[in-house]
Amino acid sequence: MNDKINLFVLGLGNPDSNYLNTRHNIGWSCVEKLIEQYEGKINTIRSIAKYSILKIKNKKVLAAMPLTYMNASGIAAKKLCSMFQIPSEKLLIVVDEYNFPVGKIHIKSSGSDGGHNGVASIIEELGTNNFYRLRCGIDRNFSYGGLIDYVLSDFSNEEKENVNKMIDNVVKAINHFTLFEPGRAMSDINSGKIFQDESNMNSKKE
Repeated sequence: MNDKINLFVLGLGNPDSNYLNTRHNIGWSCVEKLIEQYEGKINTIRSIAKYSILKIKNKKVLAAMPLTYMNASGIAAKKLCSMFQIPSEKLLIVVDEYNFPVGKIHIKSSGSDGGHNGVASIIEELGTNNFYRLRCGIDRNFSYGGLIDYVLSDFSNEEKENVNKMIDNVVKAINHFTLFEPGRAMSDINSGKIFQDESNMNSKKE
């Protein structure tokens, strides 16, 4: 069964409606947009996750959003990996990153949890850090001790345009990562090549 799913994309966040537009939920927002783009049917595993199986060209992508709250994201990751027999190296999580400015995205394989409780939970539950992380910039406009309140705050009106563009770019990045081998895809995404190529094509059309 594991050969049927080419990529498992998990957008981290908190499920309650009052969290949906917060900085901590950018991963959730990106995966929600991906499912929307492909008009995916959403299924629910109660208290665990919402998920949809998407067809991106000739690839099958499992796109999911945990219902476990951020600090227990690993429970959702483990359940879905087990249910669909997906190895950790086919998992790509989409997660907020306060060390990046709003709008910047970067993808990497493996590594530590970087102080992120959702990532830490996934490493603990899966027993490995061998999975991909697509990090989305939320900036770090907070003072000492203010991290929790900051990540649970909404983006400002001034940031909304960059946030929307970032979400669109993450969806493009996931599409690209699905269709190409990881090394090339990460290089194209992290260098911004795939976004520049699209801008060049649009300018030629004009």
